[in-house]
Amino acid sequence: MSAPTAAEPMGKRQTLEALSGLLLVLFVAMLSGTVVSTALPKIIGALNGSQTQYTWVVTATLLTATATTPIWGKLADLFNKKILIQAAIVVFLAGSVAAGFAQNAGQLIGARAFQGIGVGGLQALVQVAIAAMIPPRERGRYNGYLGGVMALATVGGPLLGGLIVDTSWLGWRWCFFVGVPVAVVALVLLQATLRLPTVRRDNVKIDYLGASLIAAGVSLLLIWISFVDSSFAWISWQSGTMVGGSLLLLALAAWVESRAAEPVVPLDIVRERTTALAILGSLAVGMAMFGGAVFLGQYFQIGRGYSPTEAGLLTIPMMAGVLLSSIVVGRLITKTGRIKPYIVAGSIILVAGFALLGTIDHETSLVLLGVAMFVVGTGVGMTMQNLVLAVQNTVSLKDIGAASSSVAFFRSLGGTIGVSVLGAVLARRVTDRITHDLAAAGIPTNGGGGSSSLNLSALPAPVEHIVRAAYGDATGHIFLISAAIAVVGILAALLLKPVTLRSSLDLPDSARSAAVAADAVDGAPAFDQVPVDAGANRDPSRR
Repeated sequence: MSAPTAAEPMGKRQTLEALSGLLLVLFVAMLSGTVVSTALPKIIGALNGSQTQYTWVVTATLLTATATTPIWGKLADLFNKKILIQAAIVVFLAGSVAAGFAQNAGQLIGARAFQGIGVGGLQALVQVAIAAMIPPRERGRYNGYLGGVMALATVGGPLLGGLIVDTSWLGWRWCFFVGVPVAVVALVLLQATLRLPTVRRDNVKIDYLGASLIAAGVSLLLIWISFVDSSFAWISWQSGTMVGGSLLLLALAAWVESRAAEPVVPLDIVRERTTALAILGSLAVGMAMFGGAVFLGQYFQIGRGYSPTEAGLLTIPMMAGVLLSSIVVGRLITKTGRIKPYIVAGSIILVAGFALLGTIDHETSLVLLGVAMFVVGTGVGMTMQNLVLAVQNTVSLKDIGAASSSVAFFRSLGGTIGVSVLGAVLARRVTDRITHDLAAAGIPTNGGGGSSSLNLSALPAPVEHIVRAAYGDATGHIFLISAAIAVVGILAALLLKPVTLRSSLDLPDSARSAAVAADAVDGAPAFDQVPVDAGANRDPSRR
């Protein structure tokens, strides 16, 4: 297939047909996390797990997804994108089935880690496939569809998870099995509708050493974050060894990437101003969003005593904010071609929402909670996808996989760090509060509050009340930390260059070069088939 064809946007009908399969894939990936969000307290309780294991069930998926995202993205620049998406779905399915058959919390964490490899592929490759079909300016409109899928998965997932664990003849294992038929349908749809050109490249080299060093460095850092202050002190030989080892591995990874023929994370792309700032903003948004929102289900169930189904219903305001803001802002971006004002506004709104959530305790009005969650959702809908879009607008089509996955990598890394750090903070505050309140009530303690079981039904009524109050009051503190982290996103957004999104699928210079190369190979005039932007649509940052 000639290069000019690769640079031409698909027709609207073809785009919508292919988009249906891609959105279903995205729905499956998001559902895997949201369907267990409200069910997780019961799942961990049934498996007699601890607060640390509760955090790691979420962190394990984020960890492997983070480590593998840049690898999937780089593979998308080298091989057939459609086959890679289908392979990621198969890996995701295998992890889902293994999680459903887990017999203890350790097995569940391992299965979720394997599942995360598939999630890493899906979160990178769906963005890459969409970028290969739709020009940046038109992509703003389609971000509304992405927002709709996000809202449906995030609202429907907790509700579905709550219904599953509240239905005796199903049980919590179906939280993992339920995605299997949806993924199979997605495979069939993609096979029938997705038509992406494969640009074959000679002498393809995959930077396995760089990928391994990145994965090892990130993993060691996150393991340290999870265990510091509980298993060992901040200043200790364990901390020094793990932090020093992580920094050494990441420094070696940067050195390898700077010399690799096909780096997993291309440093020349990452160093560009727009990409660097979008990565910084995504890191902050990921830490705040994943790190804070993952504990809402725990807050409603353990801190407030609601059932999993009720907890799912109570999160609807956040997803309504995501849905409405992504649709409205996406259409405004397509109409105006401008993106920076909406990212700046969304970053400010996100901080305001987390600041509101930082005021909650175990008796906060549900109306205030609903308003705060709606504000957070609005900020997420205005920033998350648009930061990726800002980067995609600055790179050529041949580098779209590496660029998109780099942003997704750092967003996922931020989310993983956020969940680990905030989970550790929450566990420590809950332990201290429970120990203090039990002593005040004259109830003996064993000093192991931080690792105590989350199976509250097994606790005496007075102890259960103390535990619920401790969780409810401690959750507000981690949202304040999320707000402080999200401020970094505002600074990054303010420093972005104001650009007009291009209307061509590829950068004008890249498309022109591809056409000339194809003309030389095919022996047929193809130059005039390539859409070339007017000067106003060129990215000023690349002039």
